[in-house]
Amino acid sequence: MDRHADTGIGFIGGGHMAQAIAAGLLRAGHSPAALAVAEPLPATRERWRALHAGIRTGSDNTAVAAQADVLVLAVKPQVMPAVLAALEPVPRPAAQLVVSVAAGVTLATLARALGESPNAVRVMPNQPALVGEGMSVLVASACVDARARALAMYVAEATGKALWITDESLMDAVTAVSGSGPAYFYLLMELMEQSAVALGLPPDVARTLVRQTALGAARAAADPQADVAALRSSVTSPGGTTAAALAVLEQAGIGDILRRALTAARDRGAELGRGAR
Repeated sequence: MDRHADTGIGFIGGGHMAQAIAAGLLRAGHSPAALAVAEPLPATRERWRALHAGIRTGSDNTAVAAQADVLVLAVKPQVMPAVLAALEPVPRPAAQLVVSVAAGVTLATLARALGESPNAVRVMPNQPALVGEGMSVLVASACVDARARALAMYVAEATGKALWITDESLMDAVTAVSGSGPAYFYLLMELMEQSAVALGLPPDVARTLVRQTALGAARAAADPQADVAALRSSVTSPGGTTAAALAVLEQAGIGDILRRALTAARDRGAELGRGAR
């Protein structure tokens, strides 16, 4: 059992991402009695009880915040100002680690509400966390020590892979790439399935071909030594079918389209952060 398995972890907000983290922690052997969630919706609290009967559930944010060794803020950026305002006067454990998974909410914003030197970490997870294949990126406030960093990584790795960055200003770019990124791949798969049907393939065949191809390509690219440009070239014979398809994508300006899309996502993340201050 991991040395952190009995650490008290409380969640403010019980939505899908918080549930994914909790499920990952349970799979890793974390004690359900050490988990607690504050969630206003009764139906969502019921889903937590279905996740494990031992998890403490309720609607009082302050009760969870007052007891947790690790406090995970899993609410939407637009809701964060109200949540932080309510938590500001709450006595909390002196060494409590605050982990925020809200896009755009800066460490400075957390500091203003939770103290000038908060033990705080921002984490940007993504939706594949729901199936244990998430990608999380972490950045810490200056006062976070090695013990707290290890705790933050323990929480983040419950849903997949995780890595640290040191420059918080890059978190909006992280959000654009990995936070929003799954939707880009889903859109490509959706469009490929539609095009495959238009070419005459039955919908169930189109679905299987596209999804298994995406899975296989992702697994080939998952090798840390893999070069995706080399993988693409290995499939692309000069004058062949793949080359014909890629030429159409390049003529349509796919590179510029993706750059503009990611830039728009990054800028929106920054806007959301300003709204949460």
